Amino acid sequence: MNAQKGFTLIELMIVVAIIGILAAIAIPAYQDYIAKSQANAGYSEISSVKTGYENAVNEGKLPTKLSDVGFTAATSNVCDYGITAFTQTSGAVDSALTCTLKGNPKIATKVIVLNRSEEGGWTCLTDIPATDDKFIPKGCATGTAVAGAINTL
Repeated sequence: MNAQKGFTLIELMIVVAIIGILAAIAIPAYQDYIAKSQANAGYSEISSVKTGYENAVNEGKLPTKLSDVGFTAATSNVCDYGITAFTQTSGAVDSALTCTLKGNPKIATKVIVLNRSEEGGWTCLTDIPATDDKFIPKGCATGTAVAGAINTL
């Protein structure tokens, strides 16, 4: 009598079921990882031009266009950039750097804003809800993001 070689149908079905269970766990976790990395990339991209913003302020200019702070494009794979004018509590007009996120649906259209205080300090606000705090970049807080960004070069 010859010994059978290969797998039975039930063994194959068990393997397919195990792969399905692993995929059901891994895919949502991977999607969350992608969303978090895109939010962090957006924060990094607008943080990188704080130096250009400070240079403009030191020259006595209020940045009103993206090119004033060193942006060479109004958009990237992660963000639509903008500069938004607003009034400080003292009444002085200032502007903020904004990144409207795109990509993963969990964070798409959410905004990360870097506000410069009159004293020269920077704060980060985002409208990513606190319930999704795993997507909020470190150093940012949930709050009301400044609306009406100007995204012209």
